[in-house]
Amino acid sequence: MLVLRDYRKLDDYKYTLGAAAIALLALPALPGIGATRNGASLWVELGPVGFQPGELAKVLLVVFLAGYLRDNRELLSRRIPSPKHFGPLLLVWGGAMLVLFQTNDLGGGLLYFSVFLAMLYVATGRWLYVAGGLGLFALGAFGLYHVVSRVETRVSVWLDPWSDPFGDGYQLVQSIYAVSSGGLFGSGLGRGVLVAPGGSTYIPFLETDFVYSAIAQELGLAGAVAVVLLYVLTVHRGFRIAMLADDGFSKLLAAGLTAALGLQAFIIVGGVTGLIPLTGITLPFVSYGGSSIVANSLLLALLLMVSDRVNRDFR
Repeated sequence: MLVLRDYRKLDDYKYTLGAAAIALLALPALPGIGATRNGASLWVELGPVGFQPGELAKVLLVVFLAGYLRDNRELLSRRIPSPKHFGPLLLVWGGAMLVLFQTNDLGGGLLYFSVFLAMLYVATGRWLYVAGGLGLFALGAFGLYHVVSRVETRVSVWLDPWSDPFGDGYQLVQSIYAVSSGGLFGSGLGRGVLVAPGGSTYIPFLETDFVYSAIAQELGLAGAVAVVLLYVLTVHRGFRIAMLADDGFSKLLAAGLTAALGLQAFIIVGGVTGLIPLTGITLPFVSYGGSSIVANSLLLALLLMVSDRVNRDFR
């Protein structure tokens, strides 16, 4: 952020940033550097260094969408918009979805698609786009359910995790037990029953995908709700920044960054509590993971830059 004095200059490079986002999403699929962990090809390993390029791609896609939707919002808001105005938008977005499908990152696909719909609605104010997008998502999910075994397994576990509590449903069952055993105020920090006698955790990937389950057990309902309220407060302030911004790019950028943060938190909390099917994404600023921390810090820095400009304009 020390190099970028005015975030609005990013609008001049929106297509470059959109292409860079697609390239970052494609990196894990390249032989030699891509790595598959837990069934998803999300990682790039360059010698001793490993990172998730999709985390940075999330921020770049929001910048691209903010710039493109700002330029075409009036045309897209028409009762019958011209199909040609959807071309570049659908091209970049279709490329992102294709890459995510190839890397088997279904959680990321759900997050990006949700952010896309949120920003499209903010730019146009038309519920028709949201309804159409949800319809397309339902059709796509139905198709993936019958084609991709990973999706079928996740949905089956979500519907009835106790049908295979020591197999595919083990993670969700253990997560529900951890959440329910927390009670009102929990067992206390560091006093949860989360680590087995052998040193492993009862819930696999506890420090990343299921960290909210540990919070719920050790801090109880009060602590778990407090964490959710912190995200709600952050989302509220982010959308307020978007409302106060005086130019279209700043409004859409703030709204998109806020939606990305809020939706990511909702998807992972909903997954570990059984509200929606499980996805392998991180809880922002809470889950262990350097790539996630760096990307979300960049997201928050851009949001604070928009806020700083809004406050200076109101002085």
